[in-house]
Amino acid sequence: MFDTKIALIVRDDLATWQRLNVVAFLATGIASAAPDMMGEPYVDAKGRQYGNMAGQPMLVFAGDVAGLQRAHRQGMERELTVIPYVEAMFSTGHDAANREVFMAEDADNLNLVGIAIRGPKKAVDKAIKGLSLHG
Repeated sequence: MFDTKIALIVRDDLATWQRLNVVAFLATGIASAAPDMMGEPYVDAKGRQYGNMAGQPMLVFAGDVAGLQRAHRQGMERELTVIPYVEAMFSTGHDAANREVFMAEDADNLNLVGIAIRGPKKAVDKAIKGLSLHG
């Protein structure tokens, strides 16, 4: 089927709007990091063209901050594509400010609210081991 796997992981104690927001941002990060995963544009029966979407599934998981931090460490150790979202980013209003608050984080103890991981299927499975699909 697919040689790679995409896992989007959100912290389980967030408000619904925050979870959806984080997942949306993480998905754009993965698409940007791996443009080859994008499918062809959609065309309807009248010939109207629409945008394209990822050509493979993105599975959404949930976990606590410790689970996200473990997945982050595993992803980095396995040299997977890792897209982080930290809690301080909720307080910013633009991309440059997001990068500033991210840079201020303790790199060994990120206060993660979400993380996206993409890479070889077996390596991603090891990185997300113990996390449950978002329910």
